[in-house]
Amino acid sequence: MTIRQAEAEWRGALKDGTGQMRLGGGAFEGAYSFRSRFETGPGTNPEELIAAAHAGCFSMALSFVLGNEGITPARIRTLAKVHLGATDAGPTITRIDLETEAESPGLDALRFQRCAETAKAICLVSRALAGVAKITLEARLVDLNQTP
Repeated sequence: MTIRQAEAEWRGALKDGTGQMRLGGGAFEGAYSFRSRFETGPGTNPEELIAAAHAGCFSMALSFVLGNEGITPARIRTLAKVHLGATDAGPTITRIDLETEAESPGLDALRFQRCAETAKAICLVSRALAGVAKITLEARLVDLNQTP
């Protein structure tokens, strides 16, 4: 069984304290605070890290699904937008929007949409976030060689 880890340290009270988050592999270390999480202050926040994880996982899942169809994509780029809202339970991730685009010569739009929906269903992070009320997907094929 593979185990991944990250750590966080928080110092002080909620509103005026500060924290540091570090990925176990050392690829990222960053500050976070009440302002960076619930307002627009400098630093990162747990929701951005969730968005990064979701975008990365979905892109890999889509590559996997396309590969099972005999298709090797030239490029897949995914943006994940994590919405933090207020509910009766308190601050909650209320929605995640996945926006993905792929360059894959010879792939038609309908087949690509089916593959993207399958990728969303099998993505480990999508499944881990099953408690999020709504996860949307916008998927489009692009041709980077096409001139406007």
